[in-house]
Amino acid sequence: MSFYIDGYVLPVPNDKLDEYIEMAKRAGEVWKEYGALKVVEAKADDVPEGKVTSFGQSVQLKEGETVIFSYILYESREARDAINEKVMQDPRLADMMDPKNLPFDGMRMFWGGFTPIVEL
Repeated sequence: MSFYIDGYVLPVPNDKLDEYIEMAKRAGEVWKEYGALKVVEAKADDVPEGKVTSFGQSVQLKEGETVIFSYILYESREARDAINEKVMQDPRLADMMDPKNLPFDGMRMFWGGFTPIVEL
């Protein structure tokens, strides 16, 4: 496969969605500057509530919140590791390293890195 993916799922309060979008744009520009191929942030639109599991259940979604699904594409796992190291040191994003400055509850966010197994 020709890329590597970081995926994120998190809850954002509806009244902080604009703030989240601005933060995501700023962060995404930095990721792209350091070499990420693509940054995508998506708001839940057709996300049914599950009986056993669902996107909402996975982040303990509360009244007045929406689920955000995000992903970043990289050339490889090695490129991702190098890019993320630079991003985490970038002073333009220093305020985001403090959970008190985030427009969402970072404790209910989850993420991971993925190697594609099918690419069509």
